Amino acid sequence: MLGGLVAAIFVTARIQSNSYGEVRRLAVVKDHLQGLFSAVQDIETSQRGYVLTGDEAYLTVRTAALPVITSELNVLAPSIWNDPKEFAVFANLIAQKIVVNGDIVKLREAGKNDEALALVIAGKGQSVMNLIRTSHATLIVSQDKQIATALDLAGRVSDWLRGGALVAGLLILILAIISFNLIHRQMGLLTARSDDLLLANTKSLDEGVQQKKLSDQLRQAQKMEALGQLTGGLAHDLNNMLAVIVSSLSIGKRQMARGETDIHRYLDSALDGAERAASLTGRLMAFSRQQPLSPALLNPNKIVSEMSELLLRTLGEAVHLETILAGGLWRTFVDGSQIENTILNLALNARDAMSGKGKLTIETSNAHLSDEYVRAHQGVSAGQYVLIAVTDTGMGMSPAVVEKVFDPFFTTKPTGKGTGLGLSQVYGFVKQSGGHIAVYSELGHGTTFKLYLPRSYLDEVSETPAIAGASVPIGDASEIILVVEDDVRVRQLTAESLRELGYTVLRADGGVAALQQLEVTPHVDLLFTDIVMPDMDGRELAVEAIRRHPELKVLYTSGYVPNAVVHNATLGPLEDLVSKPFTVDQLARKVRQVLDRPVTASRAAPERASPTPRPLASPTPIV
Repeated sequence: MLGGLVAAIFVTARIQSNSYGEVRRLAVVKDHLQGLFSAVQDIETSQRGYVLTGDEAYLTVRTAALPVITSELNVLAPSIWNDPKEFAVFANLIAQKIVVNGDIVKLREAGKNDEALALVIAGKGQSVMNLIRTSHATLIVSQDKQIATALDLAGRVSDWLRGGALVAGLLILILAIISFNLIHRQMGLLTARSDDLLLANTKSLDEGVQQKKLSDQLRQAQKMEALGQLTGGLAHDLNNMLAVIVSSLSIGKRQMARGETDIHRYLDSALDGAERAASLTGRLMAFSRQQPLSPALLNPNKIVSEMSELLLRTLGEAVHLETILAGGLWRTFVDGSQIENTILNLALNARDAMSGKGKLTIETSNAHLSDEYVRAHQGVSAGQYVLIAVTDTGMGMSPAVVEKVFDPFFTTKPTGKGTGLGLSQVYGFVKQSGGHIAVYSELGHGTTFKLYLPRSYLDEVSETPAIAGASVPIGDASEIILVVEDDVRVRQLTAESLRELGYTVLRADGGVAALQQLEVTPHVDLLFTDIVMPDMDGRELAVEAIRRHPELKVLYTSGYVPNAVVHNATLGPLEDLVSKPFTVDQLARKVRQVLDRPVTASRAAPERASPTPRPLASPTPIV
């Protein structure tokens, strides 16, 4: 019996030893996992420190950590046989992290600081690091569960040994006590090791939280820097324009007080300053992709051909202009006037880059952007595009300048020679139209801007709108216009401008008052309404007014048109808009254009629910 008990004790002790051996092995695996994760954090910290400071001392940490990662992976690969799939995921994520980390460091070493920061801000490295952290935690939990299982088995074996000791007598009891003491000592060692691992885990989590805080602070600092550059440039230019307006009007007012009447030059100067300020806000809206567009199905070859004569006069005789127009060019559905502005803007920049002498080439062709190209360029969709390329033989740009060329208020021209908004306006228009713009430049070898506009599959081609003539069209007192504007000063001046043009004008301070006025005066010819108004916006007013008076024509105005009002910042096919601020001449041409256009039978109201009709009070029109 004693022999059987001894054999049983031997087998039981062997099982117990194997269990604790497994616990020790799993503890070593956890230790290597922690070392591997710590090395990955080292290369992340090293990369961020190097990108932020440029101090190459940070790279020594990365250099030391990379072989540690390789060594730890080699040790762990054959050890984690109980969770191979998760370890494979963990190892693959680490490989991805090393690649992203290396790319950012290479960019910083090459002096491409903005590109390196852009990758950091994009968060790709951080997202991979978060996945690594999650996978690491999963593996640690898995090891802890296996340690608990092994410890549980060892504990049950201990119970068997104690039971056997009670049955076998004093000798077995002594052996059991010896075994128990051995087990207790081993468990103490394992508990201490587990506490050490827990402390290391807590430290790693704290470091991760700190890294996230530093990353958030970096992103916020970069956002504030960009916002400061934008607002600073805007304030500078607007203050200059306001200074011209205020000074001109002040001098004119003082001279009128002295009885002098020759103040036209001051009025012209104030008007010029106001128009420049309006142009500045328009460019800012273009950059932010908030300008309302009027797209049409166009043939870019026709636009380039028609602009050639204008460009020849504008660029001067010293600039040789060459146009290369592709046969069978696809059509595109974009705003024709904005294409013209874009080509003119690029041509003028090219002239300045060539110091007024050189060769400018405008080329059109069909193009296809592949999936491979799209993966290398964010915010671009693969597919077919119409390409307009503008190439000059000027001085070219350095890579650092190319990186900032579309930033608002960034310019390489001397002070007073450029606002720094021209190319940002081009960028905003192309992106708002669903296209893509690329720049290729080399110092001493010229520059090429490539505009990729989406191909359209519509059938009919819309003609490019004719440019209005020099004469200002006037109206007739029999033509009645209802002006709807919630700002009293704008409403008053708009009404006076229309009366100056010969029209009969009625006024309303909002949608409800306008509908009341239409009930009193149903034979209104044109509803001229602001879009952004409280209670009822201009689109809602137009829908209800047209429902009541189908022959009524509508002209919108606004200084800012949100996407919710104009679909994707694009005007509908039967809608007209004159943007604030506008001159009397601009207003005259647009009003005349809308009034002279016949009302079509297919006129479609905007696709939105009509507002619930409000009860009409006694008419109190504002005239």
